[in-house]
Amino acid sequence: MTTTGFAGSSLGRARSLEQEAAEDVFFGQVVMIWARWFLIVAGAVFFLWTAERSAQLALGVVPIVALILVNFYLHGRYLLERPSNPRLITVASLFDLALISSIVLLWGGVDGRTGLASPFFVFYYPVLLAFAFVLPRAATVAFTVYAVICFGDVTSLTSAKVLVLRLVTMAAMGGLGTFYWRIQRNRRRTATDSLGGS
Repeated sequence: MTTTGFAGSSLGRARSLEQEAAEDVFFGQVVMIWARWFLIVAGAVFFLWTAERSAQLALGVVPIVALILVNFYLHGRYLLERPSNPRLITVASLFDLALISSIVLLWGGVDGRTGLASPFFVFYYPVLLAFAFVLPRAATVAFTVYAVICFGDVTSLTSAKVLVLRLVTMAAMGGLGTFYWRIQRNRRRTATDSLGGS
């Protein structure tokens, strides 16, 4: 009887954790959708501002259109009450991350600055925050990728300081997002427990 009760409670707890993870994805994907819309608008403004030739503008439109297509699909699913699963959200977020990383590495803009000197590193912040709201452990991927792609550009103490400061702010953004995620999860837990107790 005791063993059965213990097994039942652990099974219920596992089911509860599974439900909590599903709720994180359901409520958190709205943040990811809006973070991606922010990237689309900011990216369009940046590319229109920095493109000097029509070829650059045409090349800059490609990642924006790709992000729009991905986001329309995910936003449509959410509005039709068929929310995305964690795997689809992770794939879309990794696509965002790959796109931002390629922009930081390859898109020089007006003055040709890439890598650590690229101003486009700011695009990592909304993606990082969205990761932290939905998939907290995955948030570390964003600043790890940035550290890897910019490590080769560290040639002096000043550039090392710039990289470290950016990584610290990215870690703070991810930490704040994860902290908020934990607060929200605890609130849902408390609400569920109070409903179950009444």
